[in-house]
Amino acid sequence: MRNVTLAATQMACSWDLDQNIETAEHLVREAAGQGAQIILLQEFFETPYFCLEQDLEYLNLARPQGNNRAVAHFAALAKELGVVLPISYFEAAGMARYNSLAIADADGTILTNYRKTHIPQAPGYEEKFYFNPGDSGFQVVETRFGRIGCGICWDQWFPETARSLALKGAEILMFPTAIGSEPINPALDSAGHWRRTMQGHAAANMIPLVASNRIGREVQGQTEGHFYGTSFITGYTGEILAEAGRIKPGVVTATVDLDEAASYRGSWGIFRDRRPETYGTLQTLDGRTPVQ
Repeated sequence: MRNVTLAATQMACSWDLDQNIETAEHLVREAAGQGAQIILLQEFFETPYFCLEQDLEYLNLARPQGNNRAVAHFAALAKELGVVLPISYFEAAGMARYNSLAIADADGTILTNYRKTHIPQAPGYEEKFYFNPGDSGFQVVETRFGRIGCGICWDQWFPETARSLALKGAEILMFPTAIGSEPINPALDSAGHWRRTMQGHAAANMIPLVASNRIGREVQGQTEGHFYGTSFITGYTGEILAEAGRIKPGVVTATVDLDEAASYRGSWGIFRDRRPETYGTLQTLDGRTPVQ
């Protein structure tokens, strides 16, 4: 038996950056107080989701990892509380800018820096204006409490993300997120679809999963974003173990047995029976021509 307690958090953000940091810290402390050992904050908890529209001003928010306030603050908090914290931030690296995730171990050490692989571009999600495509590759890191593999928001819609992390040895999948309304289709509520997609990743790979999303209404120029929260934790067959609502900030926790999950994966033979030599289509964009 190797139990680990996971936490998903959610909060609303404003342009009071001090308040955002304070709120996020409060949630981490609350989760740790409930026994959580690995705690997931949402995508870009330091600021509002500034990608609703294209605005040159917000490019200046990017900072190198070593000069980012949120990374420094929450790495220190991870050490103080003895918890693992993936920390979302806007990274500047030379002339490039990335949507990044620094993973702090329970001693405050930054274990790795993941750069978001899949960058969306749609009304209300103008991320290609702000971010270079990630060049870090999918990463799995050994933390004090288990091996975690993380994607960021749009990454979660691609089964290749979860399978790559599973093949690299992830015992827990984690997805910090910023998702809500669709400005060109206000009637569309993707919350259920969003959740079921990740439940499928957990079930197909037989790995527990944590997803944290923001809440609240945000406005940038002529565009409004309404973020629907519903952060959650699944077990290794995709079942919901804990879930938050759509409106209120807060923390949800669940305890999973990583040894039990590993035994279950092994018993099903999914990774034994894979046929990578037949999956060449996945190396193409059009179903025929290998990507050069």
